[in-house]
Amino acid sequence: MKAGESKATITDVARLADVSMKTVSRVINKEPNVSAALRERVMQAAAQLGYQPSVSARSLAGVRSFLIGFLFGDPGGDYTHRVEVGLLNRCREAGYHLMIEQIDAAAADVAERTSALVAQLRLDGVVLTAPITDHRDVLRVLDAARVPYVRIAPDIDSDVSPQVRIDDFRAARELTEHLLGLGHRRIGFIKGDPWHAAARLRFEGFADALRGHGVALDPQLVEQGSFSYASGLDCARRLLGRADPPTAVVASNDDMAAAVIAVAHAMRLAVPERLSVVGFDDAPIAEVVWPALTTVRQPIGLMAAAAADLLLELAASRNGPHWPQPMPRRQLDYQLMVRQSTAPVARAAAVLGG
Repeated sequence: MKAGESKATITDVARLADVSMKTVSRVINKEPNVSAALRERVMQAAAQLGYQPSVSARSLAGVRSFLIGFLFGDPGGDYTHRVEVGLLNRCREAGYHLMIEQIDAAAADVAERTSALVAQLRLDGVVLTAPITDHRDVLRVLDAARVPYVRIAPDIDSDVSPQVRIDDFRAARELTEHLLGLGHRRIGFIKGDPWHAAARLRFEGFADALRGHGVALDPQLVEQGSFSYASGLDCARRLLGRADPPTAVVASNDDMAAAVIAVAHAMRLAVPERLSVVGFDDAPIAEVVWPALTTVRQPIGLMAAAAADLLLELAASRNGPHWPQPMPRRQLDYQLMVRQSTAPVARAAAVLGG
């Protein structure tokens, strides 16, 4: 269209393509059961006219709002950012918009805030991450409003909604077995936020690996962190300041593992010669710290995209807000990334003996 002319409308596209407005709507909304030839004709007409459908127009044209919500509780760290980017990219590819909302899981008005949000926006679906993914008040509000949701790594009621996760238990066990295979037996562990299901599963995987190798779990070598770098510093100071410190430390995420390395450097404990350190997630900090961190690569962006795909598939189906049975479940693969922060315990013993 020439400069100064009004924007093309769905009516203009229908007229040029010689189809009904409903057909144009179905093509714009990417609904199934539209022939390739008809879809191509409508798209060519839209391109010729420079037609750009707004979200509101698309919503009015069909039953979808083209809005996906992302509710999270922890604004810090790399995890939330990577989930956000994964969701944003997938939604953009599908012609959807992403609404992002932080919710304080400990606040008394969680249910009221969630209800207000649902009332204001006609969401096609919601993705939840810990600790919101297990917040019963939030789940109750979404269920009552019939808003479909997908939970990433839930802990409670794992069969009542679709979920996306990795096997945190097995990954933590494999990570710990890497240290055991290097000869370490006195291994410290820094727990993650107890509100997160992944934190519990990672500790259980650690403990299972010790049992499998006949190593007793020493409660004096277990510290409670919160997935933050600051909490990792405090935990590391207590662990490494003990009269009989560990020769290796497993941290429940990379931020806390980086903090362990920082404390070790400050105490003049060489990593990995005198202390091996491992983390979890393979966040960017894992390759920024020195030495580079041995960790578990968790495909956070792909997990977010998988969660979005489940919602997009439901929105495009004729099931309405009803999920197919059995409830969809996606478990993605992880990868153990062995880098320079781990070494055989014999090297540590040689250094200490020297």
